[in-house]
Amino acid sequence: MQAFAPRTLAMAMLTSPANVVSAMLYGIEPDREARVSMVKEVLLAGNYLVPSEPNQILIGDKLAQVLEVEVGSVVVVTVAQAGTGELSQAMFRVAGIFRFGQRTMDGAMAFIPLVKAQELLNLDRRFHEIALDFTDLALSEDPNLAFWKKYSSSENQAQSWREIIPQFEVTRAVVGIIMWVGAGLLFGVVALAIVNTLFMSLYERMFEFGVLRAMGTRPGRMALMILLEAGSLAVISIAIGSVIGFLAIWVVAQHGLNYTGVDWGGVTFLKPVCPVLSVSQFYIYPTVLFLFTLLVALYPAVYAAGLNPIRAMRKSL
Repeated sequence: MQAFAPRTLAMAMLTSPANVVSAMLYGIEPDREARVSMVKEVLLAGNYLVPSEPNQILIGDKLAQVLEVEVGSVVVVTVAQAGTGELSQAMFRVAGIFRFGQRTMDGAMAFIPLVKAQELLNLDRRFHEIALDFTDLALSEDPNLAFWKKYSSSENQAQSWREIIPQFEVTRAVVGIIMWVGAGLLFGVVALAIVNTLFMSLYERMFEFGVLRAMGTRPGRMALMILLEAGSLAVISIAIGSVIGFLAIWVVAQHGLNYTGVDWGGVTFLKPVCPVLSVSQFYIYPTVLFLFTLLVALYPAVYAAGLNPIRAMRKSL
């Protein structure tokens, strides 16, 4: 585990001289929260929370517009205390205004120091959740990780993002299926293109192939010629495609694809999406493509091996 941050969560009423709005109020430890989330990074105006000043609050820019407040303004926060349900109020000064780029987050979310939130909610030193940042992303996706079972005790629940946001996992699975279907269609088109190219080449040199057969060239040699031709085309295509692919990924990786604010499967993109270069991309996929080309070329190769020399020599372009 790389970092963690405790939080409290409560529905609250935020009141300003101009309006009253309900919002999700998070109590956070400023320093720890900065290591696991982007609250500090998305500040639009003002400053991040300071632990020594408990009566500060961060609000979204859309929430600030509704309340008609700005950095330095005062808002009153009203919450229901845990256990008793009694209302608790406190005045907070707006320390900063953030923008995640997602309407719900920017219009109905606020952050205050954890100590003050625990006081308002009558939680003593307790909190509602702990956000975790694993050293390896794969660990957070592993449902059999011992961590989940170890810390799911005493009515606590340790859950990965796959359980907290199941709709995202479903969406990702659907996208995976769509990619496989798309890859199947693409390989079908490629197979037809390869067969068409090889047969066109074969028919253009039908007389030459007939002469070779008449001179005693064995069928296996004829088939091997077609396979070598197909392999040569595959190698040249792979080399050119790898260079173009590398350059395209490298250029896009410098700036990323800007999907900021787009909601996908219950998750909102807050940063540009940047492709990642992997060494496996340049030897696994090319190898598969090369073998696939040879497999598809078997049909034209078998056809060439079975040519009748007399008939072939009659077909001269």
